[in-house]
Amino acid sequence: MFIQIIDILGTIAFAISGVLVALDKRMDAFGVLIIAFVTAVGGGTLRDVMIGIEPVSWMRDMTYVYVIIGSAFFAVLLRQKINYLRTSLFLFDTIGLGLYTVVGIETGLVAGLKPIICIALGTMTACFGGVIRDILCNEIPVIFRRKEIYATACILGGLSYFLLLKVMGDSNFVFILSGLIVIITRLLAVRFNLGLPSLYKKEE
Repeated sequence: MFIQIIDILGTIAFAISGVLVALDKRMDAFGVLIIAFVTAVGGGTLRDVMIGIEPVSWMRDMTYVYVIIGSAFFAVLLRQKINYLRTSLFLFDTIGLGLYTVVGIETGLVAGLKPIICIALGTMTACFGGVIRDILCNEIPVIFRRKEIYATACILGGLSYFLLLKVMGDSNFVFILSGLIVIITRLLAVRFNLGLPSLYKKEE
């Protein structure tokens, strides 16, 4: 039950981030809903397909469909109150990143997969909805942009998850702390302009 609540919160966060991108691109109502949908369930769909869950989670539980539609309506309705679109997008995207990372890891554990594979699943669950969103909106996906700590934050959160699991045991605090580590890592990276080193020399 707890992990489903986390999953729904992540769905809300990513759906709203998708709406904000679509509104920024001046899409119509249908476009806004589609972008919200693929952002919210794109990563989870890829995860379920890879580990053989049929049908995928959002097709089995209509709660996710209702949550996405409700979140999209909420974001559109209050778009005039969102004065800082870019800041709002960043915050919702970061929250979704943290929540979906732990959901993906837990799904991998339930499937009996090794920790390193679970971390990869958590990273894909968190990142690939945003990748699909950005591609459809004709943007370079955040995960592929230079000096962006994005997937790296998910990997750090995933490693923290298994370290905390050994220290604290199977506890809801493990989910919460691991998700917070992803969120805080992403926030600090943007705040202090941190990024991975470039493989290319600077042009003279």
